[in-house]
This record gives sequence, C-alpha cells and structure tokens, in this order.
Amino acid sequence: MSINPALFPDLIDTVALVIQQNAEEVTALDQAIGDGDHVFNLQRGIQALQEHRKEIAELDWPSAWQKIGTIVMAAIGGASGSLYATLFIHLHKHSQASNCDLNHFADAFVQAIEAVKQRGKADVGEKTMLDVWVPVAAALRQDVSAGKSVDAILDHLCQVAADGVEATRDMPATKGRASFLGERSVGHIDAGAKTAQLIIQAVAKVLAAQHSSV
Repeated sequence: MSINPALFPDLIDTVALVIQQNAEEVTALDQAIGDGDHVFNLQRGIQALQEHRKEIAELDWPSAWQKIGTIVMAAIGGASGSLYATLFIHLHKHSQASNCDLNHFADAFVQAIEAVKQRGKADVGEKTMLDVWVPVAAALRQDVSAGKSVDAILDHLCQVAADGVEATRDMPATKGRASFLGERSVGHIDAGAKTAQLIIQAVAKVLAAQHSSV
C-alpha cells in the first residue's frame, strides 16, 4: 500500500474531528493529574496544520514531514509540541523516498519514535504518550515484516493503541506535572496517551477507506 501526501487533508481533518469529539473526556483526564490544557494545545497545532493542508498535500513526504514538524513546534509549544515536532522531523530524516509505502514508513516510524524517547528522556511504563506510540511502532514493523494485509495491520494497530492507553491507568506518573502526584496518579489514564490513541484511530480510518476504494 502506497500513501500519497495528497491524502493529508483527509488525514488532518479526520484527526481534528476525533479530537473534538473526545475533547471533554480528554480534558477531564488531563485535569485529574495534569495541567488541563493538553487538548487546547493539541487543537491549536491541528488547526495550524489544517490551515496549511493544501500546501502540505502538494509536497513529497520528506518535505511534508519537515513542514508538519515545523508547524507543530510553533503552534503547540510545551512538551507535547516538542515531542510531536521531534517525531515528524525524524520522519523527515528517515523518509527520503517521495513514495511512502508501509514497509518504508514502518522503519522510519520506529526510528522517529526512538528519537522521541531520547528527546523526552522517557520510555514505556512512565504514563506518557510513549505507552501508545512505542508498542504501535513495534507492532507496525512486526506486522509489515510478517506480510499481513493492510486491513489486519490497521485493526491490530488500533487494538495495540487502545491497550497502551488502558495500561497507563495502573502506572504511577514519572514525567511532567503528574509526576508530583506519585502513587496518587495511579488509577487515571494519561491524557497524552489517549490523544495518541485517538490520532492512530483517525489515521487508520482514513487509510482503511483509501485501501478499500483501490
């Protein structure tokens, strides 16, 4: 399956919609153990990307990833902005082919997630978005290597992401404001992990629709 940058407008609009539909729930999660502004900051970045969606759709993937990373860094700011900017900028560094198929993307994505881990000085098990992104990246590479169908891969990634979110419930936070709560953060889902899962869900929906129409 090859993914064309022309699909970007559908991708970012679908992400915007799913975040908006779940904004109240995610804000409540964030208010319980964080600053409560995660959704607001994320939506600011999404809106900025929507404003540039036509421009991005005309680029090749390496240039598109770089453009997205620059926009995200400026629009979101804070820890989330830095981490998402790192993700996209490293996708740019590791995606030098203009044609992005799943095999190529899987390798680039794993390397980009490693860069995010280094940037945030965090890993799986610390109640962050990485509890979703790391297992999803590993599952993508494994499923692509195993030659699974596109539909099977997308379904699996959505399940892995959902499992990653739920896993954060029983973790004590060790990063960000939530870390000040220590064991009191246990029992709460991490808001950043939840929005990561929602983004994966939205992207999978668009890719599945594209694949079924081919």
